[in-house]
Amino acid sequence: MKQSIRIASGQGFWGDLPTAPVAQVRNGPVDYMMMDYLAEVTMSILQKQKMREPKLGYAKDIVPLFEEILPDVVNKNIRVITNGGGVNPIACRDAIFAVAEKLKIRGLKVGVVLGDDILGEIDRLGAQGIELDNMENGESLQSIRPNVISANVYFGAFPIVEALQQGAQIVITGRTTDTGLTLAPMIYEFGWNASDWNKLAAGTVTGHILECGGQASGGNFSGDWRSVPDLAHIGFPIAEAHPDGTVVITKHDRTGGLVSSATVKEQLVYEIGDPKNYITPDCIADFTTIQLKDAAANRVEVSGVKGKPATNFYKVSMSYFDGYTAFGTLTYAWPDALEKASKADEILRIRLSDLHLNFDEIRTEFLGYDSCFGPLAENAQTMNEVVLRMGVRSRDKEAVNRFSKELAPLILTGPPAVTGFAGGRPKPSEVIAYWPALIPKSAVTPTVIVEEH
Repeated sequence: MKQSIRIASGQGFWGDLPTAPVAQVRNGPVDYMMMDYLAEVTMSILQKQKMREPKLGYAKDIVPLFEEILPDVVNKNIRVITNGGGVNPIACRDAIFAVAEKLKIRGLKVGVVLGDDILGEIDRLGAQGIELDNMENGESLQSIRPNVISANVYFGAFPIVEALQQGAQIVITGRTTDTGLTLAPMIYEFGWNASDWNKLAAGTVTGHILECGGQASGGNFSGDWRSVPDLAHIGFPIAEAHPDGTVVITKHDRTGGLVSSATVKEQLVYEIGDPKNYITPDCIADFTTIQLKDAAANRVEVSGVKGKPATNFYKVSMSYFDGYTAFGTLTYAWPDALEKASKADEILRIRLSDLHLNFDEIRTEFLGYDSCFGPLAENAQTMNEVVLRMGVRSRDKEAVNRFSKELAPLILTGPPAVTGFAGGRPKPSEVIAYWPALIPKSAVTPTVIVEEH
């Protein structure tokens, strides 16, 4: 058993800093690199891509990235774990094998975790009494069943562990929990059991710290953000993990950013719900037991985490088509910028009402005034300029189209001193809504395949 391993965060979301994973494998020693690409809406995007082209459905950014880092990964024996396989992990693996062929790299073992995509199984499950109703409001799935686009089970760390046990240097998954990408190498290297609840909770907390990339090392920091050095060259976080579950969060030397108890705390409270019951497929972590200590500059020790037994359910992330939306903007200048923008909003709403258009929602924001604070914004009549941003949502595509035609006429038929209408009429886009559900763990089984190029 190793006395410690270094797990690097390479990506916090699909579209994150492209240079981050390159820096992680080149700027210092790491044993593993986790890369988190998926969010709830991402699955629907990837599913639609796969429907159009069966060879797609994964995060395509992975291909040029591996063209750059695969020699480093192989030569330094770094293991990479990513959920960038989306809804087509096999195609993602084959794309990486193609990169290896191009670079004349042989003997590369890539593992894939399958079984999370249950889009084609929904009706069969329903016939077995597994209804997949909305876990937040109890609404029946049948109310949106014809519009379902994607349905993916959140698997945990143990299928990844199985791939590592089979010798995979790269592991590609579909909808795996963000925390599982980091927990898996800790289970594998330290021999933790499926009932080591405290240790599993410690690994889960570590995964939560790493999952958003640079957000734990000074990015998006709402504390003394001016004190964060050299954000242009931010070093993404690295977890130095130990067999007892103690972890030190750090980053590579001579990189920008900041790792402190404050930056780590800010990431810890991100999207956790009940802090005493952070539920994952692997365990329930009690975030109120976490102990943090600034051990040295850019080194934060995490210890004391307590865990509880896992539930008998997986979470299912589903998405469905829920109509159309369109947004457009106009800019109003001083004097009386806010008053002009408010009047334009009033005029446009009256015109839409006169046309008897059916909208589920009409939303107005005055950028520079209330787009962040909403009704809490203070009145600011002396503003130099205000951007009026209006949007509509409707299941009636023609109503959304007509809204798009009503915005530009405000330029000559509304308040004065307006500009900023560029790019033509706003185009309707599909609204993809989120549907969370629970499924018994006994109803689905992950499949692990490891192959060598």
